[in-house]
This record gives sequence, C-alpha cells and structure tokens, in this order.
Amino acid sequence: MPDRRRVLILGAAGRDFHVFNTVYRDDPGSEVVGFTATQIPEISDRRYPVELSGTHHPDGIPIFDESRLEDLVAAHGVDEVAFAYSDVTHDHVMHLASRALAAGADFVLHGPRSTQLPSSKPVIAITAVRTGCGKSQVARWMSRYLREKGIQAAALRHPMPYGDLRLERVQRFGSLRDIIDAGCTAEEREEYEPHVAFGNVVFAGVDYAAILEAAERESDLIVWDGGNNDFPFIRPDLSVVVVDALRPDHLTTHHPGEMVLRSADVVIVNKVDAASPDQVATALAGIAAIAPHATVVQAASPVTLDEEAVAGKRVLVVEDGPTTTHGGMSSGAGLTAALAAGATIVDPRASAAPLIAETYDAYPHLGPVLPAVGYFPEQIAALEQTINESGADVVVAGTPIDLNALIDVAMPVVRARYEFADAGEPLLSSLVDGFLERL
Repeated sequence: MPDRRRVLILGAAGRDFHVFNTVYRDDPGSEVVGFTATQIPEISDRRYPVELSGTHHPDGIPIFDESRLEDLVAAHGVDEVAFAYSDVTHDHVMHLASRALAAGADFVLHGPRSTQLPSSKPVIAITAVRTGCGKSQVARWMSRYLREKGIQAAALRHPMPYGDLRLERVQRFGSLRDIIDAGCTAEEREEYEPHVAFGNVVFAGVDYAAILEAAERESDLIVWDGGNNDFPFIRPDLSVVVVDALRPDHLTTHHPGEMVLRSADVVIVNKVDAASPDQVATALAGIAAIAPHATVVQAASPVTLDEEAVAGKRVLVVEDGPTTTHGGMSSGAGLTAALAAGATIVDPRASAAPLIAETYDAYPHLGPVLPAVGYFPEQIAALEQTINESGADVVVAGTPIDLNALIDVAMPVVRARYEFADAGEPLLSSLVDGFLERL
C-alpha cells in the first residue's frame, strides 16, 4: 500500500521486537522497513522472520547496523524512526533523534500505554535505573520469598533473543538442561541459571503476548525480571526499582532509567554496605526529589566466596558481562571479593584472545577483570582461551553462571555470590506482604 507510514525501529534485539509486535505488526497503516542493531555483536545482517512478522510484512524484516541510519531513511523513504533500546545516556538518544530529524523523519518513543501488556495475574516488576544495580538478585529474592509463602510465581525475563528467532518465540526454562538445550549465550545463562537453581520457571523469548499467556497457565503471580534499565513489557501492579548507592549521580542520566524511577512504587537503594554515607545520602535526596511518592528501602549486597582459599594466590576475576560492558562499571562483586580475601589480581588483558581484546577496545573503562562475554561460540572459546593462558592460580567468578558448565578451564573456579539483604526499615518483605494482602 503506497500510503502506509514507513517505519525504521532502532534496537538491540529486545524492546525493538516488542515494539514491533505491540505497535506495528497488526497495523495496516504502517510498514516497518527495517530494524537497526547496536550494543550486541553479531545481530545485524539478520532478518526478523516471516513466521513472526504478521500478514502486513510477508517477507520478514531486515536488520541493519545502526551506523547506516541516514542512508536507510533516504533509501527506504522512512517517515518515522522509533527508538527502542535501553541504558544509554539522554544525550545518546537525542543525538539519534537529531540524526533522524535531519534526515527528514519523525522520531518517536513508545511508552507504557502502547507497549505494556495486561495480565490476568498480579504482576510485580523488578527494574533499575542502570545495568548492574542489583535487580536480578532482587528478582531472585522475590521469587524465592513468594515460593516460601506458597505462591507459584513465574519469572518473565526481559528478552535476549540472540539466536534463531523462530525457535525463540516462546522460551520456557525449568532446568539447567532446558538452558543448555536452547544453546543460550553466557549473558542469557547469567540471568536464567539462578532462577532455575531455586526451582523457579523462567519464561522469555520474542513474542511477549504468547510468552505471558504461557506463564499465566502455570503461575499464580508474574515477576517481571527486567533487563538493563528498561521498563516492563507487562503492566505492573507493583513496580520495584533498584538504585545503586555507588552511582547516586545516575538517577536521571540514562534512558529509560529516569522514567522507570519516576514511575516506581518502591525504590530499593542497593549496596549501602559498600557505599559511603555521603553516597547513600545523595541517592536518598535524589529519590525524594524525583519520586517522592515511592516507598524507599535500603539494602545491602553482601558478597561471599565459596570456601576455596584465594589469599596470596594469583587470581583472574570474571565479572557479570552486561554490568561491566554497557552497564559502565569498571568491575563488580568478583573483584571486591577477591581483594577482600587477599588475592593478587591478574590482569586478563595480557592474555586476551583477539575477540576479547575487541571487548576491551570497545569498553575502555574496564578494570583488571574479564567480562563474561559469550554471545556466540567463538566468543565463548575466546573467553576460555584468555583464562587458560593467563597464568592465574584461581578464577574468581563474580558472574551468576557456573563457569565450569560453560567452558573448560585449567584452574579452580571460586564463585563470588551476592544476594539481596535488607539494611533497615521498612523491610521489603513487609511491603510485599502488604501488596499481597491488598490483592
């Protein structure tokens, strides 16, 4: 149809697909001419498959590199550029807006009213203002707490569909075997494995209307486990937002983290055990100014090492991937635990395989740690090579995944574990109990 509005969606294999599914797929007046890709390697030059693209896009939809934005607007006569990914600065968003506007297109941000799906079950959403604030440990705590109260909760995880999208329309993970059989990346395993270890079922994928329907069939309540600092795909009845006390100046710097904070019912100021009193005070003052309606919980994020002694040993630290790459943190729980235990830190840059060296080049803020990157098999092999050639005595793994189940390393792996812990009143458990009573 010549009068259809031509749309280009800027994304990173997550919210972009959801925006297409909820806003454009069934709209006869819109034609999505393409997605663009960034942040995640090896996802451009694919197609959103015919099987998922609906009757108005019978050939599927190509995925291009975001660097081609202006050329794509011109070549496809794009009327509208839709921004649909997360944890980037406000400047980043508006620079893209300026590029789209200068090329002659409108620039749009689709919000909750047009993209959030209603659920027939109560929904508790766990999100954060930045990647690495500790939302996943809060989501794990939430699922476990609900189980202890006899409530069967399904965890709906923010999408990470980096493989064959046709096979990932609806994903259900109830065991480690399910995760392995699905060929999940290291980043996916970091999020899924801790849930299934507690006996929880995780749902994820591409088509969240179908995913939600599947989760509702076997649960009493939905826990939305957010990714990056994105807002939920499912309409929450209780919105819990995590803030990092170590980064109190990041409350309003990144999109859509500021929006997430402004819409919070409960705000958790996490890592108060590691932050200074001034940092905690700055975070609390910022929350009071931005989200005065929210109830504030202070929380610790204690880190414990498995029993293997690391004092005096040469230790290579592997950290959570997204937290230390586009999350912007130079290190994480693994380095903190290793230093506290008296380890000598081995800088993995000295043994970095070429693909890992590319990660260090892309993220120059990184400290002497190895991000657990593993978006494709070659990158996982490079991770293994970097560790084995490091000369370390021990690996301290601050990533939630079991490294030994992913790669074959020549030295012992000691896990650094970190979980949510209340650090004052009110308790998160009391707020959850109040929410359940209101139901």
